[in-house]
Amino acid sequence: MSFIAAEKHGRAGIIALDRPKAMNALNLGMIRDIDKALDRFQADPDIHCVVLQSTSERAFCAGGDMRRIRELCLEGRFDSAEQFFHEEYTLIERIADFPKPFISLIDGICMGGGMGLSVHGTYRIATERAVFAMPETAIGFIPDVGGSYFLSRMPHHFGVWMGLTGASVRGFDAHALGISSHMTVAESLPRILDELCTGPRSIENILSDQCATLGYQPSVLMLADTTMCFDQPTLCTIFDCLEQHQSKSKKKALIALRNASPRSLHETLTLLRSGQDRSLSDCLKQEFEAMRRAIRHPDLNEGVRAVLVDKDHKPNWHSQTI
Repeated sequence: MSFIAAEKHGRAGIIALDRPKAMNALNLGMIRDIDKALDRFQADPDIHCVVLQSTSERAFCAGGDMRRIRELCLEGRFDSAEQFFHEEYTLIERIADFPKPFISLIDGICMGGGMGLSVHGTYRIATERAVFAMPETAIGFIPDVGGSYFLSRMPHHFGVWMGLTGASVRGFDAHALGISSHMTVAESLPRILDELCTGPRSIENILSDQCATLGYQPSVLMLADTTMCFDQPTLCTIFDCLEQHQSKSKKKALIALRNASPRSLHETLTLLRSGQDRSLSDCLKQEFEAMRRAIRHPDLNEGVRAVLVDKDHKPNWHSQTI
């Protein structure tokens, strides 16, 4: 069964994620179907752009199917788990280098692999319902899919804050951080899609007319106070800073860090520090090696169990302290 619908509409190739019960969590079949669709759309001279969207209002894409990854790891099938990530990362790099404009229409939850599919593309149009997050440390994993590339380049250490705590952003915050390139309301998506498919105007003109492209907003400047402690060089000093500067936002960050896998926090901070000066390709290579370590560590199986399988949110981490 395919969870991807790929069709040509006018001058656009449309790829729709269609696995609503799993909030479009990516499995290997979906990744391969997207890649096949890109083959077809790239070869068709009448297609001028590719549009990625979801059939569900609830989620654009909630990430990779980590339940399935856990099953493979428990069975000792690490090669199969690695194959998923290898093909996912290869697809992300292809999207980043795709020769035609790659446009994501993001409505609802966009986490992990969903950010990987969208943030590296040409345009990211987010609605008022779009919510972005990289919550991997809560399941004993690392913010991959190029996270060490785009998170490490965010201003005011926002990416370190997002990557370590799994915090979500939306609206003006996501736009100012470069996660979304344009903003619109959900009811405008059909009109935008129709123009992209059939309109005579350029993509830039369509998006300029139909979307908002706003600069820094007060909300982001206020958010910078939340991320103040995340400029510290180590996890210990980040914790110390958060404990010394008590506020509602810092208490929330501290709770998230204390609930996350200590091993994942260490690995994540290392990835983000080293990713600042690396290309996307090099970042994906270092993430692949980090992934290979993570899937063989008991924290991943335990984190996925606690958050996604049993949903008791009480993981018993193998790595107990920072």
